[in-house]
Amino acid sequence: MPCRATGNGGLAANDVFASGASGFVGVIAAAPAALAADSLPAIGPATALSRRVVDFGSGSLQVRLAETDADIAAAQALRYRIFYERMEAHPPPGMAQRRRDADRFDAACDHLLVLDHDRPAQEEVVGTYRLLRRAVASRFGGFYSESEYDLAPLLAHPGEILELGRSCVDPACRPRPVLQLLWSAIAAYVFHHNIALMFGCASLPGTDPEALAVPLSYLHHHHLAPPGLRPRALAARYVGMGRRSAAAIDPARAFAALPPLIKGYLRLGGFVGDGAVIDREFNTIDVCIVVGTELVTERYSRHYVRQSRGVWTV
Repeated sequence: MPCRATGNGGLAANDVFASGASGFVGVIAAAPAALAADSLPAIGPATALSRRVVDFGSGSLQVRLAETDADIAAAQALRYRIFYERMEAHPPPGMAQRRRDADRFDAACDHLLVLDHDRPAQEEVVGTYRLLRRAVASRFGGFYSESEYDLAPLLAHPGEILELGRSCVDPACRPRPVLQLLWSAIAAYVFHHNIALMFGCASLPGTDPEALAVPLSYLHHHHLAPPGLRPRALAARYVGMGRRSAAAIDPARAFAALPPLIKGYLRLGGFVGDGAVIDREFNTIDVCIVVGTELVTERYSRHYVRQSRGVWTV
């Protein structure tokens, strides 16, 4: 689900919201807090939601799904600036010349865009998130996260599932309103497509598991997904997370030290899979996050129903 400051789906510096290659990453604010009903943007009875899955705004900001190749190219350019220039990930051959973070999954995904219409046209896209539903992934050859995790338990789930990834926000803008719009848009998307589970790779900065022993162990001991919803890191990439005993960890301090976005997902009832994965391209260690959407759809549904009746008040 990645805002990251580094990594494939991860987290890093404290002044960037970015999620990297596959999933969730967080650094500025616990984005899922924006799913609270009173933070969702106003949606009137004549909302464009009846015509588009996502298209609404706040002030000069608009959030919508990408509609053209140029839209996707703008998202890729923003991702490159954040992941490879600002966070100093290592671009594969050819990417530095194009100055776009792109891979084969871009063609299959829906791309959320936040546009700031007060900025020049070439700089309008200030936030993005990449969304891939099971129904699309099954026709396309799978999910990005399958390069790191065995997703068999999630694939066996009878409901629709959604992979979140490649999220980032331009640090030159005010991050919180952009994050709120992104997460309100995800809530609308989840509601529209009846998504049951969201998942993605969340990143921790650095590639030394021992340096991250406390957060990894805390997640393993306190937030491990139940067996029926527990992805497992691929054997060739598996890094054990239970590196310290549960008794050796202060849960409150360990939780407080987690990247903000991971904390937000845990507050929504999220879990982690079995095992971490080192992502050397992004200089991170990734964990797989799984979040049920009950709270998301409940809050959005209440908000939408009240708005459609024209009685929404803050």
